[in-house]
Amino acid sequence: QVQLVESGGGLVQAGGSLRLSCAASGSIFSINVMGWYRQAPGKQRELVASITSGGITNYADSVKGRFTISRDDAKNTVYLQMNSLKPEDTAVYYCNAGVRIWGSRRYDDYWGQGTQVTVSS
Repeated sequence: QVQLVESGGGLVQAGGSLRLSCAASGSIFSINVMGWYRQAPGKQRELVASITSGGITNYADSVKGRFTISRDDAKNTVYLQMNSLKPEDTAVYYCNAGVRIWGSRRYDDYWGQGTQVTVSS
């Protein structure tokens, strides 16, 4: 009923930048929190950044000052601008959204399929 499609991942050298996008589509009534998570090999998935429908943002300490999350509610899209990338940022990045579909009274979690970000040293 709801699909999240990420784009923008790739290979970049340390110090470079990438911009991830995630577009939600389907039977969407509203979206509350949208966020980005990442999972590196052998590690647990962790929150990178999130943004509420009111624009309140939250960042992992490891990315503060380097990454910026934003959203375009008209397009049901969330972005992650990643600057000054480091090799330790290498991971699969997943989009997440709390979505209320038409006819429902609750918000459910939806996930994208993931996009690989690789930062070479």
